[in-house]
Amino acid sequence: MYHKRLWWLLALLCLCIALYLGLGTRGNWGFVLTFRANKLVALLLVAISVSTATVLFQTITRNHILTPSVMGFDALYLLLLTLLVFVLGGQQFTQLSEITQFITNTLLLMGAALALFGTLLRRGGHDLFRVILTGIIFAGLFRALTSFLQRVIDPNEFMVVQANAFARFGRVETGLLTLAAILTGTALIATWHMRHRLDVLSLGDENAINLGENPRRGLFQVLALVSILVSVSTALVGPMAFLGLLVVSVARQITPVMSHSILLPAAGLVSGITLVGGQLVLERALHATTPLVVIVDVLGGLIFLILLLRRKPR
Repeated sequence: MYHKRLWWLLALLCLCIALYLGLGTRGNWGFVLTFRANKLVALLLVAISVSTATVLFQTITRNHILTPSVMGFDALYLLLLTLLVFVLGGQQFTQLSEITQFITNTLLLMGAALALFGTLLRRGGHDLFRVILTGIIFAGLFRALTSFLQRVIDPNEFMVVQANAFARFGRVETGLLTLAAILTGTALIATWHMRHRLDVLSLGDENAINLGENPRRGLFQVLALVSILVSVSTALVGPMAFLGLLVVSVARQITPVMSHSILLPAAGLVSGITLVGGQLVLERALHATTPLVVIVDVLGGLIFLILLLRRKPR
């Protein structure tokens, strides 16, 4: 039954892709389709990276509320971005090639993500509210440091930070898509290879040990995959705070199963439909200039509050 739902989601995604590429096309079709295809690839890469990272993160924390962004990853990205501009200077930062910026941001984010998420999970265990509180404290600290640095840097350098602080799909460097696709594809292959182990890890440490799985090794491997996926997507287009929570929550309603063989593709398809369909509606139907990330974050934030308030106290 759930496999049929996956096929329906795939058909809907293909429809969104076809409409996004072809609707309202005028003039030179080759130029228009190439331009739209680059944005489409960026949308799909971010969609599947964020959804997969969220599923993995929720598996090792064993709850459906926490996501890397909720735990302060977006605030960490802004801190690292501001720190780079502060150290290098706005002019030198903008003179860096797109590929150099991308690799630097990705490596810094991967290292920081492993340190942040590893510390939170080791210290907080699986106490949901303790982990959330720790994440909020870290996020507040990162934002305070970011605010301090932004106040002491030159106003022109501050504009450089602002220009890179929000998710943007309209100005993705074409040369970065290949590298981002390789990194994302490698992480996705590794994730799919361990999908059955993820089912075991989601049962808890004791059950995982009884079934022959090493929880600590599995935790490190999953954190490494999460850090790659969220770092690549964030370095490519910028932070999207509540996209993962939004699409994974919808995917769990459509396919309410524990099997990652179903949940992972369902979350990826829902995420692709959300970004491609949302961008299609904004650009073609509403002719709006409002960034898609604003709408996604509003909806995702509402879902986060609903899930948090509906959670029964232990």
